[in-house]
Amino acid sequence: MQRIFDEVASLDERCYTEFGLSEDLLMEHAADGMASFIRENFKRDAKVIIVCGSGNNGADGIALARLLHGDYDAKIYHAKEPKSEMAKLQKKRCDAIGVKIIDSLERCEVLVEAIVGTGFSGEFSDKLKSLIIEMNENGAFKIACDVPSSGFYADITLTMGALKKSMFLDSQKEFVGEIRVLDLGVSREIYETDSSWHLLDFEDMILPKREKKNTHKGSFGHLVLACGQKSGASIMSAKAALRFGVGLVTLMGYENTQIPHTIMYSHIMPYNATALALGMGLGVEFSDIELSEFLDNFLPLIADADVFHMDIIREILKREKIVLTPHAKEFVALLKKVGLADISVAELQSERFFYVELFTKEYPHATLVLKGANVIIAKDEEFFINPHGTSALAKGGSGDVLSGLIGALLAQGYTPLEAAKSASLAHTKLAQSYKEADFSMTADDLIDAIGKL
Repeated sequence: MQRIFDEVASLDERCYTEFGLSEDLLMEHAADGMASFIRENFKRDAKVIIVCGSGNNGADGIALARLLHGDYDAKIYHAKEPKSEMAKLQKKRCDAIGVKIIDSLERCEVLVEAIVGTGFSGEFSDKLKSLIIEMNENGAFKIACDVPSSGFYADITLTMGALKKSMFLDSQKEFVGEIRVLDLGVSREIYETDSSWHLLDFEDMILPKREKKNTHKGSFGHLVLACGQKSGASIMSAKAALRFGVGLVTLMGYENTQIPHTIMYSHIMPYNATALALGMGLGVEFSDIELSEFLDNFLPLIADADVFHMDIIREILKREKIVLTPHAKEFVALLKKVGLADISVAELQSERFFYVELFTKEYPHATLVLKGANVIIAKDEEFFINPHGTSALAKGGSGDVLSGLIGALLAQGYTPLEAAKSASLAHTKLAQSYKEADFSMTADDLIDAIGKL
């Protein structure tokens, strides 16, 4: 599990003051890391063009050109003339050994974008926007230096020192490509400090295990799902839960519903229920009194979909063990319902981390799973990002499967946070493992693949 940071300037400063590493030395290691990647993946004499800005991100790129010069056909294109002291110094070094400067982009095998780094917060000029478009149209393998500049589609981002939160905004999913962290003269264990934000990987997934032999179906929990107006949603959740290890699954409703024979149906709460799921396809099937009766217990609960638009969410938030799984529009509705913010989906998407932290500060006992291109999982002061989702999951029913996976783990005794993390990772692993055309994947495909995890 890797740590993620708001900014790394303070980590760089620590290298200067505590470890005696100069800015120049850190930059040399950054450039050497990029050079090593190119040497490992591209043949000697390959044509490499490095597009450089005026600041220290551009200086990284200029230093890279110097390291490649002689072994590669490395050329610099100055998107802006060097202005920072480090950029000027690196240009002087490149000039001394004869690195070629070009005044227009050329076709090449490797294109490195080093225009602006994490500190940039302004708007690109029309000229720079046109340059980015031209770079994207180049057929080269594309490398972003530290972070991709606005609109640049990188095949890989070689980031310096540590992971940055800005890389994991949903809007950046299109641009960052693969992400690799480069050391800056000390290992990451030394360079990095503590962080409350972490990046999840599949090694963090804890799947259900049946190691004891003397067991029965009740040994593995009993999940009860509210079966509402659109019963298909809760049925998909129930099927996913049953596949994910829970011993018993019951749909609870007040009308007879055609369901698979492996799933039970009841009008009353089973006495041996160990977790609840509410919201998937709920609609207006239940009255307020019936919902209150469903929730009249202390069982762990996964809440999804329709409940974020209903007043009952305030009662749900009083529960001790809850997992909330909204997508962006539902989270906006939730924030408004509880009086924390009245914002648009666009405003949320641009400040996802802020609003997640705002919510968990107000409701530290709740586990939040904010769905999206990069899933954010949060509880109290612990924050995790699952970056492994694919566009194949953008289809009706996939969220219902996730709810069923979380519910299954809650019913089996996982804590809400562990259930959320492991279920989310399983969900994205299932999507990544799908071998057919991504547009063809359905919720049933996800459910059928659970046994192969």
